[in-house]
Amino acid sequence: MSKINTLQDIQVQGKRVLVRVDYNVPMDKGAVTDDTRIQASLPTIQYLLDQKAKIILMSHLGRPKGQVNPKYSLAPVAQHLEQLIKKPVIFCTECIGPDAETAAKNLHEGDILLLENLRFHPEEEKNDAAFSKSLSKLAEIFVQDAFGAVHRAHASTAGVAKYLPSAAGFLLTKELQFLGQIKENPEKPFMALVGGAKVSDKIEVLEKLMEKVDTLAIGGAMAYTFLTAQNVPVGNSRVEKDKTDLAKSLLEKAKEKNVTIMLPQDHLVVKAIEDEASAQNTDDQSIPNALLGVDIGPATIKTMTDPLNSAKTIFWNGPMGIFEVDRYATGTREVAKLTAEAAQKGSTVVIGGGDSVAAIQSSGLADKITHISTGGGASLEFLEGKELPGVEALKK
Repeated sequence: MSKINTLQDIQVQGKRVLVRVDYNVPMDKGAVTDDTRIQASLPTIQYLLDQKAKIILMSHLGRPKGQVNPKYSLAPVAQHLEQLIKKPVIFCTECIGPDAETAAKNLHEGDILLLENLRFHPEEEKNDAAFSKSLSKLAEIFVQDAFGAVHRAHASTAGVAKYLPSAAGFLLTKELQFLGQIKENPEKPFMALVGGAKVSDKIEVLEKLMEKVDTLAIGGAMAYTFLTAQNVPVGNSRVEKDKTDLAKSLLEKAKEKNVTIMLPQDHLVVKAIEDEASAQNTDDQSIPNALLGVDIGPATIKTMTDPLNSAKTIFWNGPMGIFEVDRYATGTREVAKLTAEAAQKGSTVVIGGGDSVAAIQSSGLADKITHISTGGGASLEFLEGKELPGVEALKK
């Protein structure tokens, strides 16, 4: 990675600093229900406050499709941020134009301004040059700290950096450091756990991980495609039939590279997802005809325990089952517990991806993990070796 300025490389004292944060947070009835991403931005904000900068925060929220939609207003986020930093946050109902420019110009040292949702303007996602320039008029310096959005070439991620001296915030720096270590130079033994519904979503990351890992554990619905590729019956479980050949070739590639692939040894199965009463564990890898898999079983968790205990580096992305249904979340929760124990013993544990992060949060183990990535798509694309437009824009 060529050199990127970090926050401490540039002079921000007393300056107007435009910070791209990722406040695309879950909301319910106008209240923030999970503030992980807001919390993740606090070290950068606190540093700028200590430096007496004039702070202008910008973000998107949801998918308003380039239209003003009160449902996606960032006003409740401003209130939530106020509670977290115990300091007033000025909210501007625009993100560009005269009102935003006046609000930015009137800031005093140590003031914080949050702009309205960038995606109320279609130009944001089009990376429109005029829109980027309008954003740049608000400040003297640009800081990129929205790791969850850097894989998009938008005006607020890639465009604005052309017009202002730019730097990476503390969150972005930390993400690149930990994910970079996994991508380039993981301490061995290295174990990766990849779950989720579709093999097709994770092909490239599986191929890249295969070049570095010693052990690769596959869970979630994608495991049924791999088992089908080995002619193991999986009943009515979800299978990507057009991806079984691909799964087969990944298994062969693993053999060539001497990578241990761990597939579920047993399963929690049901007659139908809604029919929780029918839940039972299978005796082995195969799933009877009329049933479908919803989670890994106890034997599988047992086989994962030793490799997780001995791994020096662990990367986990994606749940082991239908995690959103509490009854089917045991496998994912057990993996959360095992990874937290490994981190406590000194292993580097990096977790990326919505549901695995949610599992760690709901298990109350988040503070035990080395690094929890705030960007599902961005962390996968980074590990796949793709260029992230929001990072490329910062390079000197």
